[in-house]
Amino acid sequence: MRDPSGRLLQLLSLLQTPREWSGTELAGRLGVTPRTIRRDVDRLRELGYPVRATQGNTGGYRLTAGAAMPPLVLEDEEAIAVAIGLRTAASAAITGIEDTSLRALAKLEQVLPVRLRHRVTTLSEAAVTLPPRDGPAADADVLASVAAACVAHEKVRFAYTKGDGEMTRRLVEPHRLVASGRRWYLVAFDENRADWRTFRVDRITEVHRTGVRVPGRDLPGGTDAATWVMESLSGYGDARSRLLLHVPIEAATELVPASHGVLEPVDDRSCRLHTHADSLRYLAYRIALLPMDYTLLGPPELAEHLGAIAERAGRAISAFTGTSRP
Repeated sequence: MRDPSGRLLQLLSLLQTPREWSGTELAGRLGVTPRTIRRDVDRLRELGYPVRATQGNTGGYRLTAGAAMPPLVLEDEEAIAVAIGLRTAASAAITGIEDTSLRALAKLEQVLPVRLRHRVTTLSEAAVTLPPRDGPAADADVLASVAAACVAHEKVRFAYTKGDGEMTRRLVEPHRLVASGRRWYLVAFDENRADWRTFRVDRITEVHRTGVRVPGRDLPGGTDAATWVMESLSGYGDARSRLLLHVPIEAATELVPASHGVLEPVDDRSCRLHTHADSLRYLAYRIALLPMDYTLLGPPELAEHLGAIAERAGRAISAFTGTSRP
């Protein structure tokens, strides 16, 4: 390759892949000599790219982390993926990340080639993002700290606010983060309780990474983290309710998501649903969407919220049809 600038960019693109390249491999890819590769690597280092070289038969070059973030070279599909990810992050349920995502997206779109910018803006114009549900969002710094601890298998201490408002201190071995709708959950082994627990990340504060690394644990029964959270949520919630569903349990299993609660059979025509949510108001909204007839078994406070939904729906129908309600 005769153009030194173009060769540097192609070399940089190769070095950004998560592997180590020998000088001979790079020379063959770029059609130059190993000596030219050494000079080009020195040039990249002068420009601030931390290229590490190892000696020996298995030695080679790879790009490592440095004190500052140098410019990146992205393939077309990589650039599109990053742009779409930043647009999604701008409306995510993570506190403080919206403006940062938009600033990063503006910088990226400014340098995107016309052919790529058109693909990204076309998606933006065609897509509409629904506003997130009301409720607390996870803190970006807390999320990043916990994520790093999960990857490093490092114990962390944090303050945790339970659903009833009680503040507790926890020492845990983080396992995985799970995103479910607007909520982020941490699956971790709680050392004080010697058992696995699921924590809402928006209730975690004062995170302290201990620096103590431990072997990774497997969830009981080989369960994956997403299934664990789904099953955990089926038994917990600040607001709970019991319903008699007027369909066989086989039909209810197909119609009611597992994360919405636990079903138990009653007879061949009905079953009970034990369900939960963060609040009675949201629980009422979710129950109102059930695609079958049901009878409320409790609590009594939920009847008021369901009644308010029915009243609003009735008024809307009356206004549409022009009839008056008694």
